[in-house]
Amino acid sequence: MTYRRVLLKLSGEVFGGGRVGVDPDVVGAIAREIKAVVDAGVQVAVVTGGGNFFRGEELQQRGMDRVRADYMGMLGIVMNCLALQDFLEKLGVDTRVQTAITMGQVAEPYIPRRAIRHMEKGRVVIFGAGMGLPYFSTDTVAVQRALESHCDVVLVGKNGVDGVYSADPHKDPTATKYEHLTYDEAIAQGLKIMDQTAFTLCRENKMPMVVFGMEPEGNILRVVRGERIGTLVSAG
Repeated sequence: MTYRRVLLKLSGEVFGGGRVGVDPDVVGAIAREIKAVVDAGVQVAVVTGGGNFFRGEELQQRGMDRVRADYMGMLGIVMNCLALQDFLEKLGVDTRVQTAITMGQVAEPYIPRRAIRHMEKGRVVIFGAGMGLPYFSTDTVAVQRALESHCDVVLVGKNGVDGVYSADPHKDPTATKYEHLTYDEAIAQGLKIMDQTAFTLCRENKMPMVVFGMEPEGNILRVVRGERIGTLVSAG
C-alpha cells in the first residue's frame, strides 16, 4: 500500500446524491468503499461537508446571521457522520464519530490522541461538526485534522469531476487534466482546488493531496494503492 493512514474528504453533496438530505444508496456505496480500504490494512479518517443540508454562506445571503447559519451547517455535518457510521457498522466496520461541538449522546468529543488510537485499532474515525467555529470551511477542517492525526495524505473525493483541470471541464472543452501539480504551480496558475486557508496549510506542512472522482465505485481503494487516477498535488 502507498499510504498507511489517510484522511478522506467528502462533500455533503456526495451524501445527498445532488439533492437535499441523505441518499441511503449513495452512503451505502461510500461505506462499502471505505470497508475495502480498511480491509486492505489502511487506517481511515473521514471529514464530510454538510452542504446537502445547510450552507452557512448561502443562508447568510438570504438574510440569516452568518454565525448561526454556520452552526446549523455543523449540525448538518453531524447528521451525515451518523448516517455513514450506521452504514459502516452494518458492514462490520468499527466506527467512531468525534465532534468539535459536544454531543455526548451521539458522539465522542474531538480528542486527537484518542482518534489516533482508534485508527491504530482499525476503527474508522469520522470527524464531525467542522472546526466547531463559524467561518471555517470543511476543506480547512480536513487538512487540520489530517495534520493533527498524522495522516499521510488528504484524499479529496469529487462528484462530476475526476481531478484538477486547467479550466472548468464542463465549460471549456479544451481544459486539460493534470496528473501531478506542485502547490506553487497551482497557486501560480490560479487553480481553485480547496479554499485558500486549507491550501496554505497543506503547502506549509508539505501534506500531499489527491483529488479524484468518486466514480466508478472502488476509486478510493485504487488511490490508496497508488494507482494513477485523479491529480496528485504535493510540495515538490
